[in-house]
Amino acid sequence: MKRLLSILTVLSIFMITSLNAKTNVLQDETQQEINDAIAPILDTIEKANEKFSETEAKPDEEGEDASIGFHQELKKRFIEGGPGFMGIVLLCLILGLAIAIERIIYLNLATSNSDKLTNEVEDALKSGGLDAAKEVCRNTPGPVASIFYQGLDRANEDLESAEKAVVAYGGVQMGQLEKNVSWISLFIALAPMLGFMGTVIGMIQAFDKIEAAGDMQPSLVAGGIKVALLTTVFGLVVAIILQVFYNYIISKIDSIVNDMENASISLMDLLVKNKK
Repeated sequence: MKRLLSILTVLSIFMITSLNAKTNVLQDETQQEINDAIAPILDTIEKANEKFSETEAKPDEEGEDASIGFHQELKKRFIEGGPGFMGIVLLCLILGLAIAIERIIYLNLATSNSDKLTNEVEDALKSGGLDAAKEVCRNTPGPVASIFYQGLDRANEDLESAEKAVVAYGGVQMGQLEKNVSWISLFIALAPMLGFMGTVIGMIQAFDKIEAAGDMQPSLVAGGIKVALLTTVFGLVVAIILQVFYNYIISKIDSIVNDMENASISLMDLLVKNKK
């Protein structure tokens, strides 16, 4: 009986072990089938994530390239245009801007309230006479006050002398306002001329390369034409920038001159009233 129980026990253990082994094999096969079925789906998801990441990173990279690339591109084009003519065009821009900024500052300081000055001079003439009016003009900056002072300084002689002094000194003040403005117009005309000259010279050099090569190669022609046209582009850009400043300065001068003329008429009216 004991021997029978031992045999049954051994057989049971063997059957259980075999069953577990088969179960493990089935589990492994099932897991492998599941992995094989899921693998394409996981690959698709991974590829989609990679594309999404590239799409998100691309605008930032393009933005960085655009922010950095403008100055680099400008520098590159300037160097490609050649240091000779491009340097002269840049010099025209620097000198033109320096003169324009100086004139703008001067004209803004020369702008004054002529109506207020006229009222102050009129009150001074009534209260303290010519000396008080001239003191007001000394303490007031600007060309209008200077013209008033010259007219008041000749008021003791006669009205005609005062008028001549106002007109003559008005011309002097106008010359001060227009000082160095002609240089800006020179640079406006000179910059595109230099650009066109660089273009012509670049074209000549391109044809020289074609002649030396003995063949019409597109690379030779394209490179020469590109370098030639860059000087024209930069020359036109410089001329456009300086033209804007020039027009502003001219309009400012015209405004101040009109103010001077109106103030001169008002001064002569005051002197006529004071004579009476």
